[in-house]
Amino acid sequence: MAVHIPEHFNLGFVGAGKMAESITRGVIESGVLPASRICTAHSRVERRDIFEKIGVKIYRQNAEVAENCHVIILSVKPQKVKEVVLELRPLLSKEKLLVSVAAGVKLKDLQEWAGHGRVIRVMPNTPAAVGEAASVMSLGEIASSDDETAIANIFGAVGKIWKADEKCFDAITGLSGSGPAYVYLAIEALADGGVAAGLPRDLALALASQTVLGAAAMARSSGKHPGELKDDVTSPAGTTIAGIRELEKGAFRASLINAVIAASNRSQELSNSKS
Repeated sequence: MAVHIPEHFNLGFVGAGKMAESITRGVIESGVLPASRICTAHSRVERRDIFEKIGVKIYRQNAEVAENCHVIILSVKPQKVKEVVLELRPLLSKEKLLVSVAAGVKLKDLQEWAGHGRVIRVMPNTPAAVGEAASVMSLGEIASSDDETAIANIFGAVGKIWKADEKCFDAITGLSGSGPAYVYLAIEALADGGVAAGLPRDLALALASQTVLGAAAMARSSGKHPGELKDDVTSPAGTTIAGIRELEKGAFRASLINAVIAASNRSQELSNSKS
């Protein structure tokens, strides 16, 4: 059941890109907020048109968004965050909750630029577009439990959200931030394997996508460890163990582990370069 946010609450997006669009659609469709209580601003006509069709109020300037909203989600490119927050700072009192989804922009910097600690940092990922995001939030110095609940409701409308210490965010970036790309590679490879084994391309891709979706659903809902689920599929001297043997020859698990670590390390490098 959707959790409704108090009637006085208005949500604004500074930056009207794909992530803002996904969150907006999820919030409206889940009943968390009506479109009439959401706003944004954008200079490009095509982006303005998309939000207008959803029913969202469109302003001409970011300052109008900040002035008229209780929660402001920054969804601009990371290199633009400082400029935008400093520009809006006169309007960013402690009465406003500032939320950033910009990768690599730290809470301490957001608090310094905004002039207060009522800030929350959120790391969502691209499956927000289909309501299956994996998001994590970290709270600033004076963000309250009510602030946490509001953001959990908003981002819960486009998937699942957890709370973690900000020191985990580089690892989160390496796992859930970059992780969809690893899964897309796996889907593509599975489909290619199906084609190599004689399947038509469209059937191979459909089977690969549905297989990954179904396996993920079982991993999330069954309560079993992934290793146990794997064993449930793996009969003695059967087809699955033959395939797993080949994956182990190719260091499949080690490759995924190394991918997460490499992406995490790169996230840390980029984050430090913004400091």
